[in-house]
Amino acid sequence: MKIGWIGLGKMGMPMSKRVAGGGHAIIAFARNGASAGKATAAGYTVAMSMAELAGACEVVISSIPDDAALHETVAAEGALASHLGRGQTYIDTSTVSPEASAEVARLLAAKGVTYLRAPVSGSTATAAAGALTTMVSGPRDGFERMVPLFETFTKVRLWLGESEQARFMKLAVNSTLAAMSPLLAEALAFTRKGGVSLADALEVYSKSAVATPLLEYKRATILEGKYDPAFEVSQMMKDLDIALSVGRQMHVPLPLASQVRQQYEAAYLHGKGERDIFVLVKEIAELAGVEEAS
Repeated sequence: MKIGWIGLGKMGMPMSKRVAGGGHAIIAFARNGASAGKATAAGYTVAMSMAELAGACEVVISSIPDDAALHETVAAEGALASHLGRGQTYIDTSTVSPEASAEVARLLAAKGVTYLRAPVSGSTATAAAGALTTMVSGPRDGFERMVPLFETFTKVRLWLGESEQARFMKLAVNSTLAAMSPLLAEALAFTRKGGVSLADALEVYSKSAVATPLLEYKRATILEGKYDPAFEVSQMMKDLDIALSVGRQMHVPLPLASQVRQQYEAAYLHGKGERDIFVLVKEIAELAGVEEAS
């Protein structure tokens, strides 16, 4: 199958490589020469316009940063909604607001295009391994037709409903993830004050009732104190802002998410906006006056 791809960033590139490895031809949208060079280096055909991309593909997949990018990709003048038609499918894997997604749904429904909201959960490493989880909403029959495609770049695929359910679920997952970093950071600072080494504390956590795959994955990052970004502080701030905005609109109280958002704000103001979200371990250790690593 010919797959149009928009967004060859940290998550988009490894996902697209998994799709290509599954036997599909990738036609990548390029905004400029640099983007075209990146796509060509990956072995992809390059489309320099949305019209060219839509005309060459049965399915278009996007991995983009935010609401503004989604609007520009689909709803702006000359964007995808102007060129996609009946029988084609658009899959967006990004973390965006239900409101922005609903705008896309209205535009594509009028064109007879199948629209699947399919945000993914996982890291760049799990993306490279094809082990992501995707939560999908949109037409059930459209999802079922695309399962073989999803299987090329995800391990778990969960259909949640016909409209924006996947958007709400992804924001909920990321809000929970956001809270894990500062809570762990406080706990590690606390145990360091009590004379427990960082390595020992993490070992106990990994063997306790609160053990998670994420904690195991982040153990080396924390022990080495190297917070190369898999999920940046600034990106998490964006996701929390979306969740809090939706909560206000729908009158859902999110007091803990609001407090967590402020901890990321502090890290951002301390120059850590482009570091991994678990850099909060360093933030709280410094605040508590303990060594970050053993």
